[in-house]
Amino acid sequence: MNNLEIYNKFSDVPVNAQKLIGAGRLKGMTDINPMWRIKVLTEVFGPVGIGWKYVIKEKQIIDGADGTKCAFVDIDLFVKHGSEWSEAIPGTGGSSFIANESKGKYTSDECFKMALTDALSVSCKALGVGADVYWAAGRTKYEKRSVEIQLLKDKYRSELIQSLRTRGINVDKYAEEKGLNKETSVETFLLLLEELEQPAKQDEPKE
Repeated sequence: MNNLEIYNKFSDVPVNAQKLIGAGRLKGMTDINPMWRIKVLTEVFGPVGIGWKYVIKEKQIIDGADGTKCAFVDIDLFVKHGSEWSEAIPGTGGSSFIANESKGKYTSDECFKMALTDALSVSCKALGVGADVYWAAGRTKYEKRSVEIQLLKDKYRSELIQSLRTRGINVDKYAEEKGLNKETSVETFLLLLEELEQPAKQDEPKE
């Protein structure tokens, strides 16, 4: 087996599985859809529990600054290549349990679920999952991805505006109702385009 065989299968992340982070400390970086990781693991190794699996080693809540609390999950990921299972691939993930927000303290009942998703992403990173996004030797590829995403957003935004005008819908009012702004994702524009097309499809005569 070529040493980079699995790595190369995982490294490229399709644009529709990427989302630019628009706020917070990671603003401007790229978030990868967690379901894409599940999809590529399944494609390469097989269904979860048969070709890959993970074991939760530890869950804990740790005190943070200013009364906040953080949830952490440690896992071991295992993948099956041929007839052999790999050694444990460790991953640690974290998420906020109690956070200070503008309206006061917020307690998340999904903190361990989110921390588990984060831990899985860390283990997957060791296999090369999403390597092109994480690549640290330079930001050229990341910048290229950002441009690709922006071009797609511009394309679908223009198509949405044209579709609204064709139907006589006020663009500004529609954008306000849907909460559209410069951070709106490619996926959202696609969903809105599909929604606009649905009535037209329903009006088509039946054969």
